[in-house]
Amino acid sequence: MNDKEYDRLLRIKTVGTREWQNQSPHYNRYEATPYLALEELFRDYELERTDGVVDFGCGKGRLAFYLHHRFQVSVTGIEMSAQLYQESLENQASYKEKLSQISGAIRFDCCLAQDYAVELTDNRFYFFNPFSIQIFRKVIDTILRSVEKKKRTVDVVFYYPTAAYIEFIETETPFELIKEVKVPGLYEQNDNERFLVFRLETGTV
Repeated sequence: MNDKEYDRLLRIKTVGTREWQNQSPHYNRYEATPYLALEELFRDYELERTDGVVDFGCGKGRLAFYLHHRFQVSVTGIEMSAQLYQESLENQASYKEKLSQISGAIRFDCCLAQDYAVELTDNRFYFFNPFSIQIFRKVIDTILRSVEKKKRTVDVVFYYPTAAYIEFIETETPFELIKEVKVPGLYEQNDNERFLVFRLETGTV
C-alpha cells in the first residue's frame, strides 16, 4: 500500500509536508515517516504490548497510529506545533471510530520536546530528525535521568539520522548501536534512508 492507502486504512490524514514561516532554526519541517520505511523497520524490530513509545516531533500522529494498530502498544506523541497537535487529535477521533477495541493508549502532548517529563513506563523513543542537536542533547539527558530513577532497558530509534545525532549518541552517552535497517529502493539513492537503533541496557547507568 502507498501512503494514501495506508492512511485510508487507519482513517487518518498524514500525507504531505509542511514548512513553517518564521520557524526557529532549531526545528525542522513536518514530514511523516513513509509507511514503506516503517514496514521495513518492523520486519525484525519487534515491540511488546508492555512497551511505552514516545515519538518526538510526532506531527499528525502517523507513527502513533501505525504502532498502536500493529502492536497494540501505548504511544505518546510530542508536538510543539499547536496546529499539528490539533490535527493529530482530529486523526485520533477518526481512528478511534473504527479501531476503538484495540488495547494500548494513544496520547498527544503539545509541548517542547525538552519540556516533556519522561514517564517511568516510557522505554522506546523515536526521532525523525525533528530538531537541532542542542535540543536533542537535552532530550537524551532527560531520558537518562529517568532511567536513573527506574532502571530499565531503553531504545532510541533514528530515521534519516544526522551525523550530529550519531556522533553525540556514540561518543557522549552509554547507548550502543544494536541495529541498522536500510530502506530498500530508497537507500540506494540516498544513504540517509535508514534506521539506527541504539540501546541502553538495564544496569549500565
